[in-house]
Amino acid sequence: MARLVSTWVMLALLSGCAGTQTAEDSGVTTAYDPLEPLNRKFYAFNDAFDRALLKPVATGYRNAAPGVVRRGITNFFENLTTPRSALNNFLQGKPARGFNEIGRFIFNTTLGLGGFIDIAELGGMQTYEEDFGQTFAVWGLPDGPYLVLPLLGSRSLLETAAFPLDYYAGLERYIKDREARGAILALRIIDLRHRLLAADQFLEESMDPYITFREAYRQNREYAIYDGDPPVEDEYYEFFDEEDY
Repeated sequence: MARLVSTWVMLALLSGCAGTQTAEDSGVTTAYDPLEPLNRKFYAFNDAFDRALLKPVATGYRNAAPGVVRRGITNFFENLTTPRSALNNFLQGKPARGFNEIGRFIFNTTLGLGGFIDIAELGGMQTYEEDFGQTFAVWGLPDGPYLVLPLLGSRSLLETAAFPLDYYAGLERYIKDREARGAILALRIIDLRHRLLAADQFLEESMDPYITFREAYRQNREYAIYDGDPPVEDEYYEFFDEEDY
């Protein structure tokens, strides 16, 4: 449950990047979002859940915990996902980045006091975050239709299929004490949500928050899959002559 909610929360920040638009001018065909009526209902449910529980708790956490403590907790949870990123970098044929992620994990876990201090970043090591959904896309598997799932949030069919692998690749999954594992997952949700409080205004100002959410997800996933350099569609150049091109 905690992992599902945390995934939904991550998309709130991405929503601000898409701007405001309506369903008519989004340019997204029904082939991409054939389940839009149902997706909108699940989106409304997720939004209500966030307003009733997640956002108030995250706001209280921000007001109560000092900034240095919040930063350390964020670093700790990001460190837990580094082995998964290393594995997926190797699976995508990026060994240098895979070894970089292994190095980050070793430095941050040991010298960084379990990951609370991002020693690797201070030393100039970049982060190359990857998941199994990105790996499958790099392998050439199609995304499939856009989905909005209860608590899980915005995902493609491909990313939904990859979710079990991402879940079991997370280190917190292997904490034997059930109560400790539940507490850690709950804290992770709160940490994620509080980092996105400043982005709430983007959704509130959007003419159609659902479309904003959907477009933000599409753009972010494409950006992640292509490592920040997604291909430009041919239609982009249709208004330019050959010389301009």
